[in-house]
Amino acid sequence: MHLVLDLDSEVPIYQQIRDRVVEAIADGMLEPGASLPSTRQFAVDLAINFHTVNKAYDLLRREGIIRINRKSGAVVHPDVWKATAELRVGVDWEQRLRTLLAEAVVRGVPEEEVLTYVRTTLEGFAKQGEGGGGG
Repeated sequence: MHLVLDLDSEVPIYQQIRDRVVEAIADGMLEPGASLPSTRQFAVDLAINFHTVNKAYDLLRREGIIRINRKSGAVVHPDVWKATAELRVGVDWEQRLRTLLAEAVVRGVPEEEVLTYVRTTLEGFAKQGEGGGGG
């Protein structure tokens, strides 16, 4: 799995890893049940500390997006596309989206441009999740 991280970003690296994994699932690059690299291997691949990857994986696990066990390692949750209570617990997506929209408003991005981008992005995700989650 290839992730692009911005080491100069204000967004912590563990959060960037978490976000890129979620995006890879939504894009269909990671299917339910797909294995993720071990934390140590991922850290070597990304040239970062393995504790950073571990923090990202733990966040994904707590959000119900991945499962982790000693034998199979980290895998995308088999029911990730299904709207289950487990996947919705503690999700702050509404607040995160509100903040992103507020940034667009403050930067003067026209409303129609934002709406067009949102529709286009969701349509791309929906194609991948027809089996249960995207639309």
